[in-house]
Parts: sequence; structure tokens; C-alpha cells
Amino acid sequence: MGIDWKAYQTNGFFDELIDGQGGVRPHGRQLAQFFAGLSGDELKQARAVADLAIKEMGISFTVYDEGNTIDRAWPVDIIPRIIGKNEWQTVETGLKQRVEALNLFINDLYHEQKIIKDGVFPKDLLAKSVNFRPQCVGVNPPNNIWAHICGSDLVRDGDGTMYVLEDNLRVPSGVSYMLENRSVMKRVFPELFEQVPVLPVNDYPSQLFDMLSAMSPRPQDIPEVVVLTPGVFNSAYFEHCYLAQEMGCELVEGRDLVVEKDDCVYMKTITGLRRVDVIYRRIDDLFLDPEAFNPDSKLGVPGLMRAWAKGNVALVNAPGAGVADDKVVYAYVPEIIKYYLGEEAKIANVPTYKCLDKKERDYVIKNIDKLVVKPANESGGYGLLIGPKSTKKQQQETIAQIKADPRNWVAQPTLNLSTVPTLAESDPAGRHVDLRPFILSSGKDIQVTTGGLTRVAMVKGSLVVNSSQGGGSKDTWIVDEEAE
Repeated sequence: MGIDWKAYQTNGFFDELIDGQGGVRPHGRQLAQFFAGLSGDELKQARAVADLAIKEMGISFTVYDEGNTIDRAWPVDIIPRIIGKNEWQTVETGLKQRVEALNLFINDLYHEQKIIKDGVFPKDLLAKSVNFRPQCVGVNPPNNIWAHICGSDLVRDGDGTMYVLEDNLRVPSGVSYMLENRSVMKRVFPELFEQVPVLPVNDYPSQLFDMLSAMSPRPQDIPEVVVLTPGVFNSAYFEHCYLAQEMGCELVEGRDLVVEKDDCVYMKTITGLRRVDVIYRRIDDLFLDPEAFNPDSKLGVPGLMRAWAKGNVALVNAPGAGVADDKVVYAYVPEIIKYYLGEEAKIANVPTYKCLDKKERDYVIKNIDKLVVKPANESGGYGLLIGPKSTKKQQQETIAQIKADPRNWVAQPTLNLSTVPTLAESDPAGRHVDLRPFILSSGKDIQVTTGGLTRVAMVKGSLVVNSSQGGGSKDTWIVDEEAE
């Protein structure tokens, strides 16, 4: 027969499917029963069907390796990660609270900076922020929303507590893989979706389009929305194409757009120029507009910032939103929530040591072999030092970097990340996971995806889940326990 769950070892970690006594968690019983009923050959066949579906659907991502760009098939494990609806509703409420407060924070920083004047947020921290854009000071985006799309990474610790690990507010990626993971699973196990009450995720493209349309500066039934991509060599190009296609929008590069004398943005078409209302931009701030930022950029549109500042086009996410996408700013989010909303954070931060504080910096240096040390603005797992798995040489190199620029470093305890059964070998074994839900905010409404992108460390014992560094992914199922 198939998987013998009694033989599955949680190894002392909090497992999302199997509890500490070896029993199946209530919301996962139908799933576990289904996989227990599959033979070894059926499991092999299911994995082969998934691999074939990924190739047929062209689901890929790009890895940059020593100057080369390599396209790879998107890695999906066929045992989904499963979360109960009741727990998810609590998480959803916490994510909405977080994004609301962060938007108020960003808007405040580009206007009156009350949070600094009131002594809640350090002035020096903002002064040395690499993502604060002076070009955005005084600009009023529609509904004062700067981070329209946020991807907050969640992790679960050994005691089952869910934490926010970081917020991605600049150009968050990965949502297309969340949607494609579901498509793959429906191809592989269509009958399983008839047995388990899984909440849907496929309404995200329509929710995204509605949010983008709501940002239009011109009142009209169907605004002109485009997706601005850096081009085919970008690691997330698959996602740019996918979302544009799903929303029925044009996928454009900087050379396809022009800002005219009226400070409006137009798209070049075979029938002439067509005015653009909303740009879902997948280009970093510094390459958006060579007039305002990097003058050598060939990816952006000259005059784009001028058009945006005058309210003639909406940019999603807004330039400058990355000021809150900083691992040092992250450490202040509970205070930010309390300051703007008068509430305690509904989802906790991971305890974070700020190296700009001498006392905390000394603690980090003394205990570097026990901590996870992170640079403030890197992503994709780059620049990370995982203390317990690092060498003395790596620790000394990181200490030197901390001393050279303390503001750029934070540290956190090494969490016992939760695991999910994963078919890394012939039998399922626990592999560590995180979760990236996506939050859409228009100022009038905030929506959270039903689940998100679960990333899994495919290497035994590894805590690095990033696909660029050998990680994989899973479909994330939010299961309605009452319907079950």
C-alpha cells in the first residue's frame, strides 16, 4: 500500500500534518487517508504526471549562476501543505492589520514624519535607509496607498506559533507559482479535490485586476492597465507573462511606453498612442525612470515619476514603498501597529536584535554561532548567516561586516521551523517550510489570498527554502474543517 504515516518521523519538530504523538491532525485526516491508500507505483506515477504537467505548462524560474542565466522547471512536491480554516482566519486578520499600519507608516514618512517627531521611530534609521526615495516626498498616491501588494513571509516555530518573518513591499513575487501549484495538483489528483473541502485560490487574478483598476486616475469602466516587465531575462518573467495573460492586460517593457508633453503615459501600438492609467510595475525603483533615478537605465520610462507625482498615472506598488521593506524597519512593526492603529500586533514578529544598538550588537557578536544574521535589504536568502551551520571563518567575516556597518544588520534566534511531509525520497520525510501569502490593498478593501506560496527546503536539515538555492514548493490548502 501507500504511505504508512505511523512510520513517519517528526524528529521533534512541529509538523503541519502529523502531531507529536504520531497522529494525523484533524483537518488533514482525509488527505492522509488518501495518500495512505496509494501504492508505491501510484505515487511514482503521480510524481511523473506532476513533472510532465510542469514541463507542458512551461512553469519555470530563472537562476543567475556565475554570470549565466539558467531556466529551470519549477519544483513542486505533490503532498500539499494543509492549514485549517479557523486558524487561517486569525492569520488573515493579522496580515490585514499589518498592511494597513505599514501603509500609514510609509505615507507618514513621505509627509509629516509624525512617528519620528513622537520618538517612536529613530530619525537616524530613516536617514540611512537605502530604500527611502526623496523623489517621493510630498506625493499623494490614490487613497494614500503605497504598498498595494505585499508578500509577508510566515514561519511556524517548534511550539506551533505562527510568526511574520519579513515583509516584501517592493516588488513581491511568487503568486503565479501559488496559482500554478494548484493547477498542477488538480491535474495530478482531481479526485482528491472532490473529497477534501479545499478553499479556492483561482480568483486572485480578478482580485488583482479589480484592485489595479481601482487605482486609475480616470473614472472609466475599464481603465488601461499594463504590466511593466524588465524583460525576458528577469528571474520572474514567467510570472509577469502569466499575470498579464490572466488579467487580459498588455505586457510591456519600458521602450513600449512614452511620457508626452501633457505628463501622461502612453503605450505605443500599431494604431498609435494609447493612454495608460495604471502600471503594475515589476521593475525596481532605481530603474523606473532615468530622469529621476539611474540615468543609465534602459528598462524604465523617462518622465514616469513626473507623470505619477502629478496624479496622471498610478504605479503599483508605488515608488518608495520599499522604505518599509527593510529588516531593521521590520523590528519596529509592532510599535508601528500600536502607534497608527492603537492595537497590539495580531501576528508576532520573530524576536529581532538590531545591530545599530550597541548592547544588542555586542550580544549578536558574542552569540553569532547561535543566531541567524541577516543584511537589512538582501532577498532570496543571499548574505544570510545561519550561525549553527556556519564555519568560524564565515562568522568572523560577518562580524567584520557588522562592525563596518551596524545599521545594515539584524539577528534572530534560530527557529525550529515547522515541517511538512515531502517526497524528497521514496518515502515522505519532514522538510522545513515557510509560507508567503499575498495581501492586496486598495485603501477601501484589503484581501488576503486563501493560503499562499509554501516554499520547502528540499535538502534534509536545511532551513533555506528559496528556489534559487535549491528549494521547492507545495500547494497550500486551507481546509474548511466544518465542511469536512
